[in-house]
Amino acid sequence: MPKSAALPKESQPEPTTSKFIEVRSSGIHGSGVFAKRRIPEGEWIIQYVGEKVTKEESNRRGLEWEATAKKSGDGAVYLFILDDETDIDGNFPYNTARLINHSCDPNCEAQICESEDGGNEIWFVALRDIKKGEELVFNYGFDLESYEDHPCRCGAKRCVGFIAAEEYWKKIKKLEKKKAAKAERETKEKAARKKKNKKAKKRKK
Repeated sequence: MPKSAALPKESQPEPTTSKFIEVRSSGIHGSGVFAKRRIPEGEWIIQYVGEKVTKEESNRRGLEWEATAKKSGDGAVYLFILDDETDIDGNFPYNTARLINHSCDPNCEAQICESEDGGNEIWFVALRDIKKGEELVFNYGFDLESYEDHPCRCGAKRCVGFIAAEEYWKKIKKLEKKKAAKAERETKEKAARKKKNKKAKKRKK
């Protein structure tokens, strides 16, 4: 594991960076993080930094973001579990890692490891070899609740259509299949009623 990325001075915060990455426009959402050189599997890429907050404060901020996401459709998540007592709120301009987008076919993941001072910190690690120019993506791991509020546009072949942890994919597929069947049934019933009403009008004439 590389040396910890020191938090920038509060007076003039500088974005965290890495020799492996660059930030540019993403086809998935807004800005994204891309490999500016080949990244081998298992490589520690960039640290996820931000404000350490209590679980209570983390829950409060999380509920605020969820309410905003329902209105905007933005699935961005910035809260990460750090340990049993604290989380990290990474919603700050200097935290470049916050720009890593979600994908149903991730090439990296966030790992908690021990820092040099004996605490915990979060790093993004390559799950496989990542080619130069490839966008860095990870699974945001959202739960099943309100999954419909977080559509996924990652474009992966195995995309489930929503931002959710893989453990919920089977359930989501079943729910979506039921919704599609219900919509199809309602469409047929509507067409049948329309046809029936049309025949009734003809008889009246």
